[in-house]
Amino acid sequence: MPVKTIFYTFLIVLMISCGNDEERIRPQLGSITESVYASLTVQPDSLYDAHAAVGGIVAKVFVEEGENVSKGSEIMQITNDAPELNSQKAKLALELARENLKGNTAILKELNEDLEVARLKLKQDSLNYYRQKKLWEQNVGTQNEFDARKTAYEISQKNLLALKNRYKRTKNELQTQLEQAEVSYQTSLVASRDYTVKSELNGTVYSIYKEPGELVSLQEPVASVGSANNFIIEMLIDEVDIARVKVGQQVLITLDAYEGEVYMATLTKIYPQKNTRTQTFAAEARFIEPPAILYPGLSGEANIVISKKDKVVIIPRNYLVGEDQVKTDDGLITVKTGIYSMEKIEILAGLDTGTYIYKP
Repeated sequence: MPVKTIFYTFLIVLMISCGNDEERIRPQLGSITESVYASLTVQPDSLYDAHAAVGGIVAKVFVEEGENVSKGSEIMQITNDAPELNSQKAKLALELARENLKGNTAILKELNEDLEVARLKLKQDSLNYYRQKKLWEQNVGTQNEFDARKTAYEISQKNLLALKNRYKRTKNELQTQLEQAEVSYQTSLVASRDYTVKSELNGTVYSIYKEPGELVSLQEPVASVGSANNFIIEMLIDEVDIARVKVGQQVLITLDAYEGEVYMATLTKIYPQKNTRTQTFAAEARFIEPPAILYPGLSGEANIVISKKDKVVIIPRNYLVGEDQVKTDDGLITVKTGIYSMEKIEILAGLDTGTYIYKP
């Protein structure tokens, strides 16, 4: 055999041998964790957009972004002349209603005077009737005189009763008007207070969306407020994996802002409604021990732990050929697989730790 041919044969064998040494491994005994991947965003707990209850112009902003606030703290003042004018009008209406009911106004005063006149007239007609009746019993006077006195007496009784009912009805109406005026006035005061946007919780103002002089509508948020110390992990899980996750499972968190760090969390909530646009389900988790500093909107990745096994035969996933085969010195053999992670897969049968396998 020529020397040149021997050299090339040796070189090919050497390359194949080196290639096999670099690309082959033996299965190992170890631990494997099966998990479901999810993208995540960190957000403050109870984060909400604050809205003005009424429209108007921003008069003053009381806080700055990043400032801590207490529940009820003023965030922004909206100005509008309408509520103040309505409040003044309601106050005048209330004062008038109160005066009509409790003061010396003409309404009840006139009715009282009419009642007094009716009582006097009834008293006089009563005396005349009973005097005439007594005379009639003694055969003194005429039938017409007796009937006239009796009719006048009965009319006075009915007139007095009608005036009493009218007085009572009018007083009730005035009382109702007073109560309505009080409600209107209190409502106007509430409307005036609605022009001050206040915090609904103890937390931090994360965003201010409006500046003094800008127009505010009911549909637009004016600020974003949330918890200062408590943060939640908002995750998006693919629909093919959602059936495998459940509340209470462990979650491994990595954040882009803290490269190389892994944080432990617990899955606390799964939203049942699928986002048809992204084909994902939303879920929430909470840190067991969060980083020292967190900001709204931090992004990262989550691995929700489904199961974990120790002392099992594992190989890298990229050494698997198809669904259930590996390449060995004897060619392709079929294996039975178990749980898998992003990088590894469990071998249940068909392969042991003494057999070399080759990367396809």
